[in-house]
Amino acid sequence: MSKYIIKVNGNPYEVEVQEIGGPSAPMAPAAVKPRAKGTAGRQAVKTAQPAVASAGDVAAPMPGTVLKVKVAAGDTVKKGQVLLILEAMKMENEIVSPADGKVAALNVETGKSVTAGEVMVTIA
Repeated sequence: MSKYIIKVNGNPYEVEVQEIGGPSAPMAPAAVKPRAKGTAGRQAVKTAQPAVASAGDVAAPMPGTVLKVKVAAGDTVKKGQVLLILEAMKMENEIVSPADGKVAALNVETGKSVTAGEVMVTIA
């Protein structure tokens, strides 16, 4: 029986390992390359930005279902005005206008499912 101390996320744990079968001579432990401090167990998180065809396009930030459409084609909107409500992950998300302008195209309706990056409204 062999005893080892293993660190997991900086916490040391003492473990006992018993060899069952296999070669009678104990194997040498494999070389482990140490990681830089502060990066163990962490991965870089990137924020996905949906592709936008033009500056006036309002794309879905995540997949979901349109619950309410609060504007119609031809309506004048102000920056920050709620255009529609998108349900995603059981949460209601207000999708707002990025700029002042006029709704040139409305590509969604209540109950429609959208994918991330899909253009829902175009503001001219």
